[in-house]
Formats: sequence, C-alpha cells, structure tokens
Amino acid sequence: MSATTKTKALSGPDIAARKGQTPLVCLTAYTTPMARLVDKYCDVVLVGDSVGMVLHGLPSTVGVTLDMMILHGQAVRRGVERALMVVDMPFGSYEASPDQAFQNAARLMTETGCAAVKLEGGVHMAETIGFLTARGIPVMGHVGLTPQAVNTFGGYSVQGRGEAGDRVMDEARAVADAGAFSVVLEKIPEPLARQITSEFSIPTIGIGASPACDGQILVVDDMLGLFSGFRPKFVKRYAELATSAEAAIGAYSQDVTERRFPAPEHVFGDVSNGADQGTQS
Repeated sequence: MSATTKTKALSGPDIAARKGQTPLVCLTAYTTPMARLVDKYCDVVLVGDSVGMVLHGLPSTVGVTLDMMILHGQAVRRGVERALMVVDMPFGSYEASPDQAFQNAARLMTETGCAAVKLEGGVHMAETIGFLTARGIPVMGHVGLTPQAVNTFGGYSVQGRGEAGDRVMDEARAVADAGAFSVVLEKIPEPLARQITSEFSIPTIGIGASPACDGQILVVDDMLGLFSGFRPKFVKRYAELATSAEAAIGAYSQDVTERRFPAPEHVFGDVSNGADQGTQS
C-alpha cells in the first residue's frame, strides 16, 4: 500500500452485515489523540455525549449541547480512518419532531464528517428514526438505560427486570423496524439482552448487557482507569492510568520544588558560543 493510500472507513451497512459474526469492537473517543489510538482496533468509534461527564465535569449528559458534540466530533474525525464514526445527538436536539432531528443530524454530519448518528429511545423515536434513514442519515439506536432520561428513571438503575423486560423488548423492536442499522443495549439483564440479540436482525452492541451481543462498547476513560474512584459493575479495567498519572504528576511536582527539573539537558545554551544543545527552536 502506498503512503498516499487511505484505508476505506467502515459504513453503517458494513456494521449491519456483521450480525452474528465476529463481535464488533466499539469504544468512545472525544479527542484526536485518543481517536488515533482506538481507530486501529475498533469497528465503531462513538463520540458519546458522555463527554459532558468525562471531560467537562457535568453531573449528567443532559447539559451537553450540539456545539459541544460538533467540537469533539471534529477532533475525533481528524484521528479516525478505519472505524465507523458515530456521533451522539444530545438531549433536546431531536425529541421535538422528525424535522428538528433531521436539521440537527444533518448539521452533525456535515460539520463533523461522521458517518452516522446515535439517538436514545425506542417506540416514541421510531418515526424519527425512519424519517432520518429515509433521508440518508444512518441511525444507531439506544435502548434500556438511556442516560438522557436519567431524571425520568430517577438514576442509573438496571432497566428491563421482570415484566419491564417487555417494554425494553418493544423498544428494541421499534428501533429495528424503523431502520436503524444497530442498537445499543445498556444496563439490562443478561437473559433479556441475549433474547433481543437472537430475535432481531440488526446487530446489538452491549454495555452492561450480555456477551451474546453482536458487539461491546465502553467509555474508553472507564476501561483505561482514568477515574480513580469510579468502578461501574459492567466495566473491566484494562489499565489504572489515573494511578500512574498521579504518581508521575507527583514526581514532577517534587522535581520542580527541589530544582531537579529542568536539568541541563532540558534547557538551551547561548547559540553564539556553540553551547546550545537543544533540538527544537
């Protein structure tokens, strides 16, 4: 492959075609450096509205704006070549009407270069999903625990236990029938996620759901351990970067206060006498 050849990015239909095959690998990303890291390994890179909590310190995703999603979507776009890039539609940007959803989804796609959008909700969003897909906007659905509805749920509890499982099943069915190319199943009982995966033709992407799902997604900062005290049950920590980062920052602080940094190799001499050993101007 020549240096100028670019990898063809995955599309919504590519993801849909993976139903029942090798599980889809999905992670969030909010910045260019992280997008470059995850793109090599992921089939889907989601610019999630979780950015509001992860990077902006908001108490929930409800306060995330369309401008925030566009800003982070543009950053991620610069780092993604292979994976399907999906951007979350934030709270208040699509619920009022299919027309509102189309205007804002079109803006997301044109200003970020993403290939699909994700929105939360099932039965009540089916008309909107159909409206968007009929107009050239691929949609990833999201049912179960939908974080934008945290105030309705009264927290982040498991959804779909007991008789409530019928509601989640109906939500997933509505998303699939409306034309979404995949659906996220968040924080629902494992047997229910397994049943939805087996009964519907679109890929399911689990987060706190089931290993039987057609793919899995996590917030990358969670699985890297960038939050020292936050350990959701459904997250496996693959690193503890908060611990190592804090140790590094502490070592830097000590070096500065004890005048060990900068050392001679970190400073520039007088160019006129040939003493400058720096490599950058």
